[in-house]
Amino acid sequence: MNGTIGAAAGAILALTWITLGFGAFLLVAVAMLIGAAAGRVADGRLDLRALTEAFRGGRSSS
Repeated sequence: MNGTIGAAAGAILALTWITLGFGAFLLVAVAMLIGAAAGRVADGRLDLRALTEAFRGGRSSS
């Protein structure tokens, strides 16, 4: 399933780059990353507090 989703995402990005150029490619890629992160947060597989703390240089929970 993940391979199929990855292939579809790659095809979308490639077609965007070919038809609309690099700027549109970057915009679509960033939108896909934000959407994936939002989905992980909604599923409970991504803890934003821990992620924010890691970027601030806080201690990890491990």
